[in-house]
Amino acid sequence: MQDSYYNPEDRRGERRSRDRDPHAAPRREHSGGSSGRDYDAPRRPRKRRRRSAGRTAALVLLYVAAVIGVSILLACIGWTAAGDVLALNKPEKSITFTVAVDEDFDSVVDRLQEEGMIEYKFLFKIFASITHKKDVITAGSYTLNTDMDYRALLAGMSANSANRSAVTVTIPEGYNIDQIFALLEEKGVSTVDKLRDAAASHDYAFSFLQEIPLGDYKRLEGYLMPATYDFYTNHDPVYAINKLLVHFDSQVKDDFRKKVAESDYTLREILTIASLIERETTGEDRTDISAVIHNRLKNPDAGTKGFLQIDATLVYINGGKEPTEADRSIDSPYNTYLYKGLPPTPIANPGMESIVAAMNPSDSKDFYYALGDDDTHHFFRTYDQLQKFIASQDRYKNS
Repeated sequence: MQDSYYNPEDRRGERRSRDRDPHAAPRREHSGGSSGRDYDAPRRPRKRRRRSAGRTAALVLLYVAAVIGVSILLACIGWTAAGDVLALNKPEKSITFTVAVDEDFDSVVDRLQEEGMIEYKFLFKIFASITHKKDVITAGSYTLNTDMDYRALLAGMSANSANRSAVTVTIPEGYNIDQIFALLEEKGVSTVDKLRDAAASHDYAFSFLQEIPLGDYKRLEGYLMPATYDFYTNHDPVYAINKLLVHFDSQVKDDFRKKVAESDYTLREILTIASLIERETTGEDRTDISAVIHNRLKNPDAGTKGFLQIDATLVYINGGKEPTEADRSIDSPYNTYLYKGLPPTPIANPGMESIVAAMNPSDSKDFYYALGDDDTHHFFRTYDQLQKFIASQDRYKNS
């Protein structure tokens, strides 16, 4: 047996034979191993998964379109929201908007949307919270319009708003508290019920009221100084009444109160006398009427026996009607025909002229007066003089 060994010449001879025979199959060499695979057979090309170029382009376009669409949508929402916040491109509209005293913020926002002042309630609420303006809204009536942005709307419903609706009210001298409250309700300042409640229950910080107990709204009778006032419509009733009391405090000064303290009367009694004068006077006779009242009070043993017998007190208790003979029998401490001395409180709210006259009566010694056919009061010292005068006047002949 011959030895087998590697002869390089034999390999070169084989290569030369293949070079000469172009039809001979090439021989593939491999690096060993025994997988059994035929490395001399032709290898099949691998199938590679490829995404088609058309499908990729479509997906890219779809993504780009989605991004652009979302961006446009967000831009539109943002622009619309900004338009609402900044009051851009809104149709022109102006309204009178009233905030009730006990109305909550959500209710106010609901009505702002209903009136067309805002479009997005949630956005308005967020803005109010972020800017800390939620609590600035104050009860009252305001002039609002669609040119006002969120900030202007909130500021426009605040206590110091220039848009707050106001009304000027002149309170005549001699109006009683019921007449004043009815007038304030008529002018839209507040309601009679709210004003009565505020008068009865609120403890106003004035020294002249400290001795008067709470509970009855008429406790403020005499202290609501007649004058011309500017109120907000739907005004807080406590503040509305306080405005009148502040004016009283400014008019009835300390030097006047000192004189009252040195007199035989309290301030409330002087106001009661002043209210009687105010309800009785024709305008030029305040000090003379004051003298008659003082003369009767200081002389209880005189012919009038301490009874003031003033018809204005009957009007106070009969509901404001013209007094009759029957009214003199009404059992009321305000009936000066049945009860001696002053009524328990003022019967009206006097002006300063009557208040000064109450403290400064004329030097007259008269005890009586009566209205003549000339619509002026005539004064008398005796009852007989009074009766003769009445008999001479046509106005009394059919009574």
